[in-house]
Amino acid sequence: MKPALSIILFTTIAGTAQGLMVVLAVTTLANQPPVEALLPMLWTATCMLVLALVASFFHLGHPMRAWRAVLMWRTSWMSREVIVLPAFMALAGGWAVWATLAEPPTAAAAAPWLAALVIPGALLLWYCTAMIYACIRFVQEWAHPLTVVNYTLLGLASGLVASGTLGALAGDSAFASSVTGWSIATTALAWFNRGLSLRRNARLKPKSTPQSATGIQAARVVQKSMGMTGGSFNTREFFHGATAQVMRKTPLAFQALAFGIPLLLLGWAWATSSPPIWPLAFVSQAAGLLLERWFFFAQARHPQNIYYQAVS
Repeated sequence: MKPALSIILFTTIAGTAQGLMVVLAVTTLANQPPVEALLPMLWTATCMLVLALVASFFHLGHPMRAWRAVLMWRTSWMSREVIVLPAFMALAGGWAVWATLAEPPTAAAAAPWLAALVIPGALLLWYCTAMIYACIRFVQEWAHPLTVVNYTLLGLASGLVASGTLGALAGDSAFASSVTGWSIATTALAWFNRGLSLRRNARLKPKSTPQSATGIQAARVVQKSMGMTGGSFNTREFFHGATAQVMRKTPLAFQALAFGIPLLLLGWAWATSSPPIWPLAFVSQAAGLLLERWFFFAQARHPQNIYYQAVS
């Protein structure tokens, strides 16, 4: 409910890296991999995954105990994510090393066995990450299949835009042009899906009420104090602190940055075959996705807030 920057960075950066690896895997299996941008893309994706992992550690109270998370793999989606993430990082890093050592370097693109493992690995990691939140049934904003679809589509869209940007920067304009249409289509689809989730969440009616939260079965229950003389974990960590006006304007801002502006820029790049436009689309989308992920967490309404709320 109180978004941590570490988790925002982790989910956003890792999702983009997964999307970038999927693009490389699909183009490799289609025998149309990038030529000049292959190594930069592989190493960029690997470094992004490492950076995302480092960011996630800042959310832990006791980082040295992080390894114990895998012990609950039978019941915990977070434990499953902790297992799948290093495996996917090994795939990305292994492919990057393979491509670096190959002679000639472009021969590394002919690694269908690696590409075939990358695609299901990325899908499984997206699913595990999204299910950490989608499985929490009492947080209605998260508990829906749209959460899983949202994480997957945003990762694919940002990965496609990142691949086009790296292709343009590496001078591989042919590859950048080849993914332009897919980038536009996936970004538009991700926007449509996010719009569906925003529409759904706006219509949600809380299942918990002041009566069910307090056990007081009166027709009208009004809170007069927060139940204690000072603040506590319950009053601090379940509130994002943003005003109602900020919460209303944030969806407009992240939709413009993550979807609207990139679509316009990508359309321009497609019409004019202008590679320098790609970095602008990537920067806009990256900023929008960070804002989108903050809103994803902040919009969630935990039932405990019915009782532990600040007095207006």
